[in-house]
Amino acid sequence: MSSSDIFIGETIGTAILILLGGGVCAAVTLKASKARGAGWLAIAFGWGFAVMTAAYISSPLSGAHLNPAVTLGIAIKDAEWGDVPVYLAGQFLGAVIGATLVWLAYYGQFLAHLTDEKIVGPADRDGRRGGPRAPATTVKAVEAQEKGAGPVLGVFSTGPEVRNVAQNLATEIIGTFVLLLAILTQGLNGAGDGLGAIGVLITAFVVVAIGLSLGGPTGYAINPARDLGPRIVHALLPLPNKGGSDWSYAWVPVVGPLIGAAIAAGVYELAFA
Repeated sequence: MSSSDIFIGETIGTAILILLGGGVCAAVTLKASKARGAGWLAIAFGWGFAVMTAAYISSPLSGAHLNPAVTLGIAIKDAEWGDVPVYLAGQFLGAVIGATLVWLAYYGQFLAHLTDEKIVGPADRDGRRGGPRAPATTVKAVEAQEKGAGPVLGVFSTGPEVRNVAQNLATEIIGTFVLLLAILTQGLNGAGDGLGAIGVLITAFVVVAIGLSLGGPTGYAINPARDLGPRIVHALLPLPNKGGSDWSYAWVPVVGPLIGAAIAAGVYELAFA
């Protein structure tokens, strides 16, 4: 496959992944969404179906990595690094495009959510917003706000339920390790084979399994582009009362998945190659 095919495939595929994955988060979270409150099952299956759709679309062009951790794991396994920058460029561009499309699709819901005084708090005399900036009925929600996470940041990127760097990093490493080992043992090699039809389904259900089993502590980024690209979009979008982008945590869902991918590639070489 050519560099242009890889770039186009990864850009389109990752944009679809984030559009549908971020879309289910928006649907469950935002005021005036018909799916508001649908819960974690909807999010886990929504992300799994997002992976399935994006992989089917992009696999003929790029092999459907859609994730820098996947690209890293395959590069380590095959000792082929030449196309890695092209994959990464497409993935991060696609993630930014996908997150922007989520904002466009849910524009009215974002405004309704972020101008609701019950969610963001009333304006004070100087016109600034005060009080709780999210439906902060739990200690966790208040702690998240104090750490800089705005009331809609979860639509774009992940955050921990309990802020413990060592645990949060370990969770992302473990989740990504499972994902990469499942992919590598299917024979995905990044050399033009890509995921077959059955492989796409298997990977989608693995993502659902990770979400249901390991997603609770951190929101299971398991993909640096999925987290960092939309977080940048959240920081740049002209959303009223959106709050912070929690940059102090942003490195965890980038570094953790890369470590998990490297470990998975090493285990694959030791146990399966």
